[in-house]
Amino acid sequence: MKTIAKAVESEINVKKSQFICHLFPTKTKKESKEIILKVNEQYNDATHNCTAYIVSDGEGFDDDGEPGGTAGKPMINVLRKNELHNVTAVVTRYFGGIKLGAGGLVRAYSKSVLEAINEAEILEVELYDIYKLIFEYSDIKLADGEVRNNNLEVIAKDYSDKVIYEVVSKDFRDIEKIFEKYNGEISVEFKNKEVLVK
Repeated sequence: MKTIAKAVESEINVKKSQFICHLFPTKTKKESKEIILKVNEQYNDATHNCTAYIVSDGEGFDDDGEPGGTAGKPMINVLRKNELHNVTAVVTRYFGGIKLGAGGLVRAYSKSVLEAINEAEILEVELYDIYKLIFEYSDIKLADGEVRNNNLEVIAKDYSDKVIYEVVSKDFRDIEKIFEKYNGEISVEFKNKEVLVK
């Protein structure tokens, strides 16, 4: 699975129309929608702000007034073909007075996203399971021992009412063993998260 390291912008001109593509690393639909809103505000004088996103909780696209299927869909297809995830693409178009036709629009929006991808730093990512181990302060030594014995990587620690370790695991059975062994003493919560692999 791939994503982009940071936001990138590129620009192409097709028959006097200006196409500005912005790619953003995003993880959720909520994040994508917030970014799309910001770009719409920034380029509120544009003829169209067409969008496509593929994130952890879904995907979507919008033609923003262009003929159906000529902008958002070609954009998301380019993201899919390049196996990109956790990314939002916004292509801003300033109409130059010459109509491009349906085929011309599809090519222009596709090319715009492709140009931006070529500018971007692509990262390979792997999806790991992230678990929260929750326990009392008196069980810290116990938990540390289990983390070591099961080769778990602790990515965050929180010391509040109870101690919470966020741990990365490739194999659910390691976590299951801890849960079964210390049921009641160490509780386990599951959540998914992407971890970059360098």
